[in-house]
Amino acid sequence: MQQTTPDYGPRGQDTRPTFLRLPAVMKETGLGRTTIYRLISERRFPPPFRLSTRAVGWRRVDIDAWSDTRAQADH
Repeated sequence: MQQTTPDYGPRGQDTRPTFLRLPAVMKETGLGRTTIYRLISERRFPPPFRLSTRAVGWRRVDIDAWSDTRAQADH
């Protein structure tokens, strides 16, 4: 599992997006679309939030927390 480091702006603020769309979630987790939605249905992955009528996104903090629990389970 790849660790991501925060991207800090001029005042030390985290400049990464607050919400991630599916392609970014796939890249961050290394999981495919089908696996992500299967894990959501099994309540083993954070569910997305509706951003607009036709768009959903995942909160970065939820994805980071999920990744952290996966990393801890591997050790």
